[in-house]
Amino acid sequence: MGEISLSGNILPLVVIITIIMAYNEKLADRVREIIAVHHKKVEEKRMFGGLCFMVNDKMCVGVEKERLMVRLDPEKYDEVMEKEGAKPMDFTGKVMKGYVFVDIEALNTKKKLEYWMNLALEYNKKAKVSKKKK
Repeated sequence: MGEISLSGNILPLVVIITIIMAYNEKLADRVREIIAVHHKKVEEKRMFGGLCFMVNDKMCVGVEKERLMVRLDPEKYDEVMEKEGAKPMDFTGKVMKGYVFVDIEALNTKKKLEYWMNLALEYNKKAKVSKKKK
């Protein structure tokens, strides 16, 4: 088996592949299926150790290994935080009210995943496009 050196550390290729593919592929497939029903302009980007789905050039949802990141209307934040599996998104230690993490266990049916996807897709219609970095 091959090895790769990162900063002087030798890591087996299996570890490297695991790091690169850190998102849940089954969940990503389920997300793709729901988005494809209504949206043609979808881009997938690897971000934050996961896979981010950009709809109409705007961040919509992200898939990680054990959770879904949902971008939603900040006015609905307090309401959705009461839902099963919902956790605040706080990458920087500061809660981001327009974003929620949902544990994969709370997405075990199509109906449950569709609930979160619908919130994200509805907000996507009015969300602002991120400025492109130069």
